[in-house]
Amino acid sequence: MSETTVLIVPGLRDHVPSHWQTLLEARLPRVRSVPPLEDNKLSLAGRVAAIQHELEQIDGPVILVAHSAGVLMVVHWAARHKRPIKGALLAAPPDMAAQWPEHYPTPDSLRAHGWEPLPEGRLPFPSILAASSNDYLASFAAAAAMADAWGSELLNLGDVGHLNPASGYGEWPLAEALIRRLDA
Repeated sequence: MSETTVLIVPGLRDHVPSHWQTLLEARLPRVRSVPPLEDNKLSLAGRVAAIQHELEQIDGPVILVAHSAGVLMVVHWAARHKRPIKGALLAAPPDMAAQWPEHYPTPDSLRAHGWEPLPEGRLPFPSILAASSNDYLASFAAAAAMADAWGSELLNLGDVGHLNPASGYGEWPLAEALIRRLDA
């Protein structure tokens, strides 16, 4: 890879040891990760500030790699900040209008912490939105609507669930290929 730094933006579960983002972080030469919030883990303002803080530590081009609620964090960050970004890989974003399984925070609890309205304008950088056809947090149609609103290239990953360890994903080799494509 070039002089580009990859910034990993995890979802609400933060750093899961067997998650593809954590494994990717261990392999890449120029990588940082947004650390977990210590207080109020559902605070969108805190999450956006954490992304901004990490970006302030990076000189040179950056590619964002976000998963799940991390995608929503990136979109909110982009609506508030102007730092140039080379590109973003946005994987398995959740649908705030969907009914999520019990062990997830509810969309209503996220709304109470500032997660809506979700910015709908085009992102100011190239992006690839990788979505599953059987994600329990967002239908493919909902993911396609997000990709359209944000001006993202939509990539149908097929039946990969939520692209997390519970769906059988630790390693996700395609992530590196997509990062290289954004870096080209």
